[in-house]
Amino acid sequence: VFQNVEIRAFWMANTYVALDIAYMDTNYTVVDIVAMEPLVTDSYPSRAPAMFALEVRQGWFEENGIAIGTRATVEFGVQARGRS
Repeated sequence: VFQNVEIRAFWMANTYVALDIAYMDTNYTVVDIVAMEPLVTDSYPSRAPAMFALEVRQGWFEENGIAIGTRATVEFGVQARGRS
C-alpha cells in the first residue's frame, strides 16, 4: 500500500523464489501483472500508475483466473468465519 498513485517498480535482489506481482489502482483494479525472476537486480516497473502491489508465487494469478482488469475484493481486519 502506497500513499499515492504513480508508476511502481520492484526488484528481486535477495529473493530466491520466482514471484508474480499485481499492480493495482485506487479501485483495486489490476493494471499490470509482471513475472519476476529470482535474484534479478533490474527493476520490474508497472505499465500504469498504481497505489497497491501484491506479490504471490509465480503462476498463482493465472491459476486463479486473475488478469489485468480484474478487481480485487479487499477485506480489512479479522474476519470471523464459521462461528455460531
